[in-house]
Formats: sequence, structure tokens, C-alpha cells
Amino acid sequence: MRVVIQRVKSSQVTVAGQVIGKIGRGLNLLVGISSSDTETELDWMARKCLELRLFPDSESGNGRFDQSVQEIGGELLVVSQFTLYGDCRKGRRPSFDQAAAPVIAEQLYEQFVAKLRGSGLKVKTGKFGAMMEVAIENDGPVTMLLEREAT
Repeated sequence: MRVVIQRVKSSQVTVAGQVIGKIGRGLNLLVGISSSDTETELDWMARKCLELRLFPDSESGNGRFDQSVQEIGGELLVVSQFTLYGDCRKGRRPSFDQAAAPVIAEQLYEQFVAKLRGSGLKVKTGKFGAMMEVAIENDGPVTMLLEREAT
């Protein structure tokens, strides 16, 4: 499982000209599911996304990453992105052999979103399999790549 995690001031996803998900301060998560992912990877990734300290403590003013999205009461925008498993090492066209089949990926993606919602934070999503436009107002910018291979 791969997630590009971005600290944002705001973020929104649009499908067919209509905004379907919009958040304020928090995290934008671009999520790729591999063919070998299981609930174990989902659990680890959800916990990591919720607990990773990517926000400065406003009281200390030192700019260090001291607080998680949970600690600041932030919001999450979760967007499926199978292209995170694009292999560009050969030829000119990416191979997506490592990405999970859509029917499996959608089920795991929905489980991942449910785990994040269990935190009590506001969680918005894109539309699985749709052509989406994602507008991101990066904060920092702070962008991390999280990866968890099936064990």
C-alpha cells in the first residue's frame, strides 16, 4: 500500500464539474492499493496517517512537527490513485501490474476510509475509479510517501 500524504490548508476533489469532497486544514491522502495488500496493511497505514506528527505546535512556535492530524482536530481528504503503482522502468508506457484489480482495490479503499472515519475526524473522499480533479493548497509544503508492503 502506498499513500502520498500532504499537509494542506485546504483541499477539494471535483468530478464532472461538481465538488464532491472538500476539507480545510488537515491531510490530503492519495491512496494506491497493491495486489498483495490485506487488512494488516490497511490497519498500519490508517494508524500511521492519523498519528504521524506533521503539524507544528502553535504554542511553542518552534516550527517542529509536534502534532498529528488527530491532535489538531484536522480533516482528511482521501483520493484513490492506482497510478501510485505505475512502473515506469521499461518502455514509455507505465505498467500497472502491481496495482490491485479495481474490484479488490475499491473494497480495500472503502475499508481504509472506514478505519479513518473511526477516528471521529471529518473524512471526505473522491469517487473511486472516476476521473477527478484534485485542488490542493499545500501547507509548507509538507509531502511524505508512506509505503507498507504485505508481510
